[in-house]
Amino acid sequence: RPIWEGGRYNGDETSRFDALRLAMDLGANHIDIELKAAHEFYSYLNGERPGRCKIIVSSHNYDCTPEVEELGNLVARIQAAGADIVKFATTALNITDVARVFQISVHCQIPIIALVMGERGLISRLLCPKFGGYLTFGTLEAGKVSAPGQPTIDELLNLYNFRLINTDTKIYGIIGKPVSQSKSPKLFNRAFKEDGYNGAYVHLLVDDVPQFFKTYASPDFAGFSCTMPHKEAALSCCDDVDPIAKSIGAVNCVIRGANDGKLYGYNTDYIGAICAIENAFKVFGVAGSSRSPLSGKLFVVIGAGGAGRALAYGAKAKGARVVIANRTLDRGRELAGIVGGEAISLAELGSYRAESGMILANTTSIGMAPRVEESPVPKEVLKYYEVVFDAVYSPRMTRLLREAEECGAKIVTGLDMLIGQAYEQYERFTGLPAPKQLFQEIM
Repeated sequence: RPIWEGGRYNGDETSRFDALRLAMDLGANHIDIELKAAHEFYSYLNGERPGRCKIIVSSHNYDCTPEVEELGNLVARIQAAGADIVKFATTALNITDVARVFQISVHCQIPIIALVMGERGLISRLLCPKFGGYLTFGTLEAGKVSAPGQPTIDELLNLYNFRLINTDTKIYGIIGKPVSQSKSPKLFNRAFKEDGYNGAYVHLLVDDVPQFFKTYASPDFAGFSCTMPHKEAALSCCDDVDPIAKSIGAVNCVIRGANDGKLYGYNTDYIGAICAIENAFKVFGVAGSSRSPLSGKLFVVIGAGGAGRALAYGAKAKGARVVIANRTLDRGRELAGIVGGEAISLAELGSYRAESGMILANTTSIGMAPRVEESPVPKEVLKYYEVVFDAVYSPRMTRLLREAEECGAKIVTGLDMLIGQAYEQYERFTGLPAPKQLFQEIM
């Protein structure tokens, strides 16, 4: 690829054309020539087309993704240049840019490769079989890419089930920012495959939630998981919200109605997290047979966002006394007022030791990769907690959990919550029973 088209080749064109011609003579299935050089290359071939080689004529835009009309004109120019296969690659400034590329791709009358570069454009690479794409590109090794945002071949085949995707595939995904660290695609795509369900679950790096839902409004986009920081914004986009999710003020699961196209919001976070924390007591043999082991306990929640609200609501429902520790005290007080608890600042948490045997739940991103050496509380106060839960699951063993264990607390990882909340989501997505044993094995 020449430097003037974003590549690294800086030699003369005749030598480059000779190399492409040699590839054709040796039986290459495809060669790729840039639109800017296509006329000159066809003149060089002088009407000769060795073997069965297909010529891809390509255009690369490293700045943006143009509007639909401009993309349509570009496809027409590429086709007019003599392409057997049309190819263009643009750059995603927003995940909604990909929708325009899907629109062009699905209506193209000749084979087309239409890709959007960058993490926000990842779905263009993963879902191209659904929208009429001729092929996609993957890299053999992680990090060794020929264009920004390429997945590995292994991810395409074994994580995203690329060869099972077709025009009837239903699309699901996790909405977040950041989102690449999410393990949810591992769970759902493996389960889809095992159950024979025609679905694909992808990472969705979203900046603007209302814009995302407005853009991807077709029935093909059938369901979404929501992670930080979009759980509250997603709720405001739903046409109907489950009463419990409404009380929490956040959703982590959005379903598009198959018949009416409406968005229905649910919260499964509190179920997954609270059950995981209760199980910690049961494993250690301190749970009563009828009432929750959380009943009467002082339950300290770090964070007042979507996950924090879910944990606070769930703890209150189980009879715990709730304390909200948040960087912004006013926001913490707002949540504390809803659940009938008290609020303290995150700074105060470092010296908070109201009683022994408390429960601590971190729902913030503190400790998430790459900031793995951070913890929301000093180690010395962890001896006052009986159970410590961390919603962060990348890494699985955060500094908070490591230090809590060293102080003698029972620990509950974010993976335990992830698996628990995924059960109900899977059933809402597919109408099938959640493959609980499979989820446990995968994680």
